[in-house]
Amino acid sequence: MEQKTTYACRRRVYVWEFPVRLAHWLNVLSIAALVFTGFYIARTFIYTGSNPAYTMGWMRLLHLSFGYLLLAMVALRIIWAFMGNRYASWRTWLPHTREQWHDVLKAIKFHLFIGRESPVAVGHTQLANLVYFFVYAGMVVEIFTGFALFTVDHYNFTHMLLGGWLLWIFTIPTIRLIHYIGMYGLLFFALAHIYLAWYLDTVETNGLLGSIFGGFKFIREEDIEPRPRKTTD
Repeated sequence: MEQKTTYACRRRVYVWEFPVRLAHWLNVLSIAALVFTGFYIARTFIYTGSNPAYTMGWMRLLHLSFGYLLLAMVALRIIWAFMGNRYASWRTWLPHTREQWHDVLKAIKFHLFIGRESPVAVGHTQLANLVYFFVYAGMVVEIFTGFALFTVDHYNFTHMLLGGWLLWIFTIPTIRLIHYIGMYGLLFFALAHIYLAWYLDTVETNGLLGSIFGGFKFIREEDIEPRPRKTTD
């Protein structure tokens, strides 16, 4: 009975549009494949008998292919930040008002179990938006450093444009180290992201986990942000 009362006061809100959800899940697929193939390229852990070079060739091809897929999804998400709804907008990425910084601090206290309440947000909290900004920046670094390393053996204009120019600034071992550290950073984020998504879904009971599949969340009426009014001259 209590459960029915809770959801009776909520509205079904379309938060995550299809391009956002598509980029999310293809990013998941890309990062998982890139981590697996990247570990293999760095240290072979599958032995295929008389022709290991054949397997290495396939791993490198898959690594490059999923690198292009990650590039496409990052580009899609950036484009949609200017075309999508307000929950996907680039304006939400970085806090620029005192109230937004207050929400960041409030969210940090909540996640550290110092504060009891999390900031109310229909989309992401301001802290989550800030984290996602740096995560996407990290993906861009991984893409540039990855194509820089690929350019060493496969030089062409496209690869130079996508990261090969880093070879003019850094040494190959430095680029490889940045690429390696970035991979572990994305893995750490993925683990924290899964835990926090589950935890916040149980706390907020707004369909957070399901929203990344269907796009809808169930928001309390008092928490829904008013739409900006259009003015006419």
